Amino acid sequence: MAINNWYKDKVFYQIWPRSFKDGNGDGMGDLIGVYEKLDYIQSLGCDGIWFSPLYPYPGVDCGYDISDYLNISE
Repeated sequence: MAINNWYKDKVFYQIWPRSFKDGNGDGMGDLIGVYEKLDYIQSLGCDGIWFSPLYPYPGVDCGYDISDYLNISE
């Protein structure tokens, strides 16, 4: 049985949304900001986006102090 290795010839752009682009004007990056830059990311030749931690967190450890592993934070 062959293993599906579809990802081996793809280019991914890694993003931590909080530091990428502020899309709603509150001074922090967010998923709206990522959405606004999708055409740019695609123009770089990227096939997909890899999101760094985007779980809700209290903000003590730059996103690694996760408070809810079953939800996402905008």
